[in-house]
Amino acid sequence: MIGQLQQALNNILLGKDDVVRLAISCLLAEGHLLLEDIPGMGKTTLSHAIAHFTGMHYRRIQFTSDLLPSDLLGVSVFNIEQQHFTFHHGPIFSQLILADEINRATPKTQSALLEAMEERQVTTDAGTEILPIPFFVIATQNPAHQTGTYLLPESQLDRFLMRLSIGYPPPAAERQLLVNPEPRKKLAHYPAIINTDQLLAWQQQSMNVNVSAPILDYIQAILHTSRLHGWFSHGLSPRAGRGLVKAAQAYARVSERDFVRPDDVQAILAAVVNHRLEIRKSGSELSAADMILNQVEVPV
Repeated sequence: MIGQLQQALNNILLGKDDVVRLAISCLLAEGHLLLEDIPGMGKTTLSHAIAHFTGMHYRRIQFTSDLLPSDLLGVSVFNIEQQHFTFHHGPIFSQLILADEINRATPKTQSALLEAMEERQVTTDAGTEILPIPFFVIATQNPAHQTGTYLLPESQLDRFLMRLSIGYPPPAAERQLLVNPEPRKKLAHYPAIINTDQLLAWQQQSMNVNVSAPILDYIQAILHTSRLHGWFSHGLSPRAGRGLVKAAQAYARVSERDFVRPDDVQAILAAVVNHRLEIRKSGSELSAADMILNQVEVPV
């Protein structure tokens, strides 16, 4: 069944099998996904397709400089007839949220997502409101050098389990896009692959994937190496370590396995750690993940 979901998404986001595999892994690990790329690369298409094929209720929120936290969370309105305030839920009360161009909103509005992403709840003047289950945020971000953007704070970045870049399509896939330029229109001809109850079952199965002691040693060595050499402004946190475990479990589950292998950890490492580590100074063009992997012995 997971293979069917992968294939369906690959039919929509052409030539990006690795991105699709990691996006499904992020969903099964109950994380949130940050897509960073230039406009027009298929970020919205991917989010819409995931919602369609998993049966999740989908809302797209366009982040702009004038967007307020109440525009996300909701607002209390006084009911004259009943003489009390009634809370009107905002778009955050959906199962899959596309926070489109998140870094075009002000830091205050970006921060409104923090509690929702971490605690699966929001606090308003009406009290604490529990968000729907499942709850998955996909945020898109324009490159920081583009005008009109605000850098995401580290606390916000850390809420995203993975950061991915879709990149340009390979020539064969791009040729198909030139002939059929609207892949999202194809969604209407495809049924959902699973419903939300099945998705929750997949997430639970992912949590039950076995992580052996040598794999845990391997992940701990990765965490220790990130803190040891002074390569980065700060090392990986325990939360990042837990994210590595959950992402590796989900990646193994996508591969229809009930145990984690070292190559599962390696496959998800860049997506999980590169946005969490700021390289201080490096004479090479290696990413943070590659710098770490070159120093850590792989368990046999």
